[in-house]
Amino acid sequence: MDIKEIKQLMEAFAKNGLTKLELTQGDFSIKLKKEATEVKVVQSVEPAAAQAPSSPKPQVVEEVKETDEDLIYITSPIIGTFYRAPSPDSDPYVEVGSRVKKGDVLCIVEAMKIMNEIESEYNGVIVKIFPKNAESVEYGQKLFALKPE
Repeated sequence: MDIKEIKQLMEAFAKNGLTKLELTQGDFSIKLKKEATEVKVVQSVEPAAAQAPSSPKPQVVEEVKETDEDLIYITSPIIGTFYRAPSPDSDPYVEVGSRVKKGDVLCIVEAMKIMNEIESEYNGVIVKIFPKNAESVEYGQKLFALKPE
């Protein structure tokens, strides 16, 4: 891979909002990783309450409502295709009722032939999985509802 191809790869990485990329071609290997700095956190409570402060991870939006108190929504950090398992013949990473720990892989979102593992930022139990396997997802779309522990 020449420098021009590496620059194009880095531009595509930045332009498409990716946070992690690993590429291997023969004996050449490159890893790119970008730490997130902003996330939108919305909290609906009493009318007099203010909006909750931001947290540093981009894939989590918290909403508190009367019907779903204490649920955390894991959202897609990028546009792509949602996969519940690492391959078509593998078991899904998680099911409804699965206990997860911070750092556990929940799913994969494929963008431009790059498989991006989406990890849990919380310990908890999966209570809902929103998209179907191999379904297209948008940036910010809900992927999982998690009850924190």
